[in-house]
Amino acid sequence: MLGTIPQDFYNEIAELMIESLNLEVKLADIDPDAPLYNEGLGLDSIDVLEIALVVSKRYGLQLRADDANNQHIFGSLRNLADHIAAQRTR
Repeated sequence: MLGTIPQDFYNEIAELMIESLNLEVKLADIDPDAPLYNEGLGLDSIDVLEIALVVSKRYGLQLRADDANNQHIFGSLRNLADHIAAQRTR
């Protein structure tokens, strides 16, 4: 378990990212604390928009492009999963 969020939830979010972006990376290769941008998974702003859309549909929360916290929210898998767990409606 990482923090108070079950490991399974981090895996679920990582799998969602892998599937929605067609990433050629294995779940075990994603470090929950590695950056999602650049040197981490190497995502770009279009990838993040796609993740935001999929997360909104699946978990019923709005991730807005103008949210001042986006840099933190999308800073790592751990940050994203923690935010989803705290804000989700389903």
